[in-house]
Amino acid sequence: MDILNKIKARASENKKRIVLPEGTEERTLRAADEVIEKGLADIILLGDPKQIEEESRRLVLKNISRAQVLDPKKHPQKDEYIDLLVELRKAKGMTREEASKLVENPLYLAVLMIKSGDADGEVAGADNATGDVLRPAFQIVKTKPGISVVSGAFIMILQDKNFGENGIMVFADGAVHPNPTAEELAEIAVTTGQTTRNLLSFEPRIAMLSFSTKGSAKHEMVDKVVKATDLAKEKDPSLHLDGELQVDAALIPEIGRKKAPGSDIAGNANVFIFPSLETGNIAYKLVQRLAHAEAVGPVLQGMAAPINDLSRGCSVNDIVNLVAITATQAMGK
Repeated sequence: MDILNKIKARASENKKRIVLPEGTEERTLRAADEVIEKGLADIILLGDPKQIEEESRRLVLKNISRAQVLDPKKHPQKDEYIDLLVELRKAKGMTREEASKLVENPLYLAVLMIKSGDADGEVAGADNATGDVLRPAFQIVKTKPGISVVSGAFIMILQDKNFGENGIMVFADGAVHPNPTAEELAEIAVTTGQTTRNLLSFEPRIAMLSFSTKGSAKHEMVDKVVKATDLAKEKDPSLHLDGELQVDAALIPEIGRKKAPGSDIAGNANVFIFPSLETGNIAYKLVQRLAHAEAVGPVLQGMAAPINDLSRGCSVNDIVNLVAITATQAMGK
């Protein structure tokens, strides 16, 4: 069974409530129908119930009637969510009038449902920009205790099973934070280790990547990775990680033994932490295209609840996969 099927099997064993705020969007509706049919999650659709019904009928969807449909403009808990938003944002001067308008925005309503315990996770972005999806998440759900930075991990499914964990590797950050400090890079390493354990059920072996291996080069960019490695070990002593390592030393056993003798990560890594967003983003796309790897994600990590952002060019299958991943993240939470 491949890794995505394993994730889906776990999701179906303990169904979570996943809210889809883009409830009238065609790909979202098709994905919701498939998720319900396969029993991967309990689906909450936000949108005009009449429009959702008409679209479902037009698309000949057979399972949408089993989703919970919530109208953002009028529903029984609207006043309750308005009160919650005013309380959460009172330090920022949030008025009840402003909150009343925001609660009618499906992206805000979805996050308020999670904060209230009425949903376990959210998937959005098929019809909205990343900033619009994440803004209410940062304002309302916020980050995990002890974590200040949100990052995006990509699950790389390689054809060559000799690399990583039987062909599975995790790359971070490839999606969110452009130039993390040493402290932020350490947090990215810790949360990526947690994502790997929770989502993929194998023990992470984390390489903190650089253009230097164990002092072979001197530069402030190398110093950042060295410091981040030490900080990550302090934050979570249970993690197996090492750095700084060049990518070949992290990936190829004989090179790892030569460049970093005595390291249990060198030549054996299954998780790569990149020193910047540009390096992570370039690397995952190169591996995806040149090695014909499947890149699943980004899986957002560091949030206090599972909230994941889609590409606006996503497919129905992408949404189904991300719903299953979000449901599995919710189990770990």
